[in-house]
Amino acid sequence: MGAIDVGIELGGTKVIVGASENGRDLTHRERLPTTDPSSTFVEIRAALEGLASHGPIAAVGIGSFGPLDLRHDSVRYGSVVRSPKGAWSGANIVKGVTEGLGVPWAIDTDVNVALRAEHAYGAASGESAAYLTVGTGIGGGIWDRGGPVMGANHPEIGHVRVRRLPGDDFEGVCPYHGDCLEGMASGPAIEQRFGRPGYMLEGPALREARDLAAFYVAGGVVALCSVIPVETVVIGGGVSHMDGFHASVSAALPAVSGGYPPVPFDGDGPVIVPPDLGDDAGVIGAILLAMSVGSISEAS
Repeated sequence: MGAIDVGIELGGTKVIVGASENGRDLTHRERLPTTDPSSTFVEIRAALEGLASHGPIAAVGIGSFGPLDLRHDSVRYGSVVRSPKGAWSGANIVKGVTEGLGVPWAIDTDVNVALRAEHAYGAASGESAAYLTVGTGIGGGIWDRGGPVMGANHPEIGHVRVRRLPGDDFEGVCPYHGDCLEGMASGPAIEQRFGRPGYMLEGPALREARDLAAFYVAGGVVALCSVIPVETVVIGGGVSHMDGFHASVSAALPAVSGGYPPVPFDGDGPVIVPPDLGDDAGVIGAILLAMSVGSISEAS
């Protein structure tokens, strides 16, 4: 067995540790629970040690939930900042995962690594695309002409303010904003509204929850496209697994946008689609991130 690149997708409820020799085909995939930081890091390092016992690890890529400090000149680089998951606020992801491993590493948001994978192998292969994950939280990444869009730090699409559905008086679950996109359409929002997670709903309750979440996600797409009019929006995450979710988001776009900006653009986009790589988009993208840093290390 040759050297392997390892990807770690650290999500709000689960961690996926994957390995590949070519960046596309997984030779290893392990699911772990996301609990408190110290326990989660112990589980991840044990998984990495298990992989290393079978062959050398070339590099590690990490795609993590956030918000993350990704400013390269920051003393908190690679750390979670002000997370709704209180115990994780201030947790240094890089140190917790890679300390003592002695291999090159790189970190980005979970949505940016999923976007990277979908651009390379899946549904986001055009010049401009976005990836949204709608699950425990809502996050997004934007690909534009060569790479993920970054400003002073990574985008926080999940916390844009969205127009309320008429008659909806739900306060929202975001501890910072209440009724932002994440507060109104995330998995916890659905569970609080309907008394159970979306995947447990059936019949009229399922359709109501799907269309309600889709209305707010459509509002997030309109806000995103008002800034960068992407060609494709790939939507993953647990909430997006509800039957007919992507079609419901597409159907809501014209009414939510009010016809301007023209979303979709006279039938030319954005196309609302599920990830071609399914639930493996994040871990495959993290592996691609590992391969990129490994290549830089080898060149230097």
